[in-house]
Amino acid sequence: MLRIAAAFCVLLLALPAAAAPIQKLQTPGGLEAWLVGEPSIPILALELAFRGGGSASDPAGREGLANLVSGLLDEGAGEMKALAFQKRLEELAISLNFDSGKDTFRVSLRTLSKHRDEAFRMLGLALTAARFDTEPLERVRNQVLAGIERRAEDPDSIAGRTWFAKAFPDHPYGRPGSGTKESVKAIDREGLKDFVSTRLARDNVLVAAVGDIAPKELARLLDLALGDLPKRATALELRPTKLPSGGSLTVVRKAIPQSVVSFGLPGIMRQDPDWYAAYVMNYVLGGGGFTSRLYQEVREKRGLAYSVYTYLYPYQYAAAYLGGVATANARVADSLALVRSELDRLAGQGISDQELADAKTFLNGSFPLRLDSNSKIAGILISMQLYRLGIDYLEKRSGYIAAVSAGDVRRVAKRLLRSDDLIVVVVGDPAGLETGDSAD
Repeated sequence: MLRIAAAFCVLLLALPAAAAPIQKLQTPGGLEAWLVGEPSIPILALELAFRGGGSASDPAGREGLANLVSGLLDEGAGEMKALAFQKRLEELAISLNFDSGKDTFRVSLRTLSKHRDEAFRMLGLALTAARFDTEPLERVRNQVLAGIERRAEDPDSIAGRTWFAKAFPDHPYGRPGSGTKESVKAIDREGLKDFVSTRLARDNVLVAAVGDIAPKELARLLDLALGDLPKRATALELRPTKLPSGGSLTVVRKAIPQSVVSFGLPGIMRQDPDWYAAYVMNYVLGGGGFTSRLYQEVREKRGLAYSVYTYLYPYQYAAAYLGGVATANARVADSLALVRSELDRLAGQGISDQELADAKTFLNGSFPLRLDSNSKIAGILISMQLYRLGIDYLEKRSGYIAAVSAGDVRRVAKRLLRSDDLIVVVVGDPAGLETGDSAD
């Protein structure tokens, strides 16, 4: 749970040296880390990612376990109860945040250089000696339950949750990451401790650090914080999966004036040779904001929708190509018809040379904006490790995008943009939609 002192927020505005080289180091205890050193600014950002520690690892009937753990690790550890632990973080302007995705359990640490020994010590306590006392457990559990209840009425949340259930009916990806009321209530203290001891280990952790620290000092502090983690995580028995073919349309009837639509297709894995062609294709189709085809055709030319977008999302065991549109109930059918039409047009005709050039210019020109803080750089270093992109990825990325041709985009569009396989979920009271799959 994120708590950042005001002074720390101000310091984060300082610019990092994004051009510094990435160093790979190994600690005496055998941990590997990637480091971008920047001694001129007295701040350190640390990112950790535990493979296989996300919500996909939650046991059946205990969905929401990883999420609940993420809310409790900073609620007391070692000899410090919740209030003392949080007070110590606040006193030293240390930001310590935990989060769970579908595939990974993430940790973010931000600290002033002068407090880094204590920051790493507290990180180690949270990961290896979390207390899970009754009062914070029930408080955080109630917060999670309140969130579940709130999202149960939120159209965007309903659409997303229903879409994943339809896309991954027999896989953990189809389950809600925050769990259900029943599953969250079923999680006990032993289950929380078991998660930490089996999912957070030295063999499945990735480490990235950016800021004011030397390699030898980082190695020492990492062994201090992570040296007591279990040596190995318990193996997960998860299988790769694919979205069902044939498409589907699900309408969740809700008496609201505007419908929310989630749609998607089978996507492309991050290490696929066609990834960069798909990346450029997505920018042209729906990922380019005001310049994308969908925005221009659906919003600008016809005024059918308030927003429309697409994005690529590769998971560890599957890949999805997701999108969304929000519009008045009377315009849902027309908006969806136009989305399908644009998918078919791009798959059949590809993109123009001008669209290709504009996409490359934006995708390469805007990338440095993602490197404007130590925290962002550390996050990208973790992504590079997660997807095994290589330590020289930042040097090669622009070349990968520049090498994409219009023929590459057309080829990958034919492969991915199969409108008959579109899985569509509509939440609202849309007019003119025929569906044999409806939920109220």
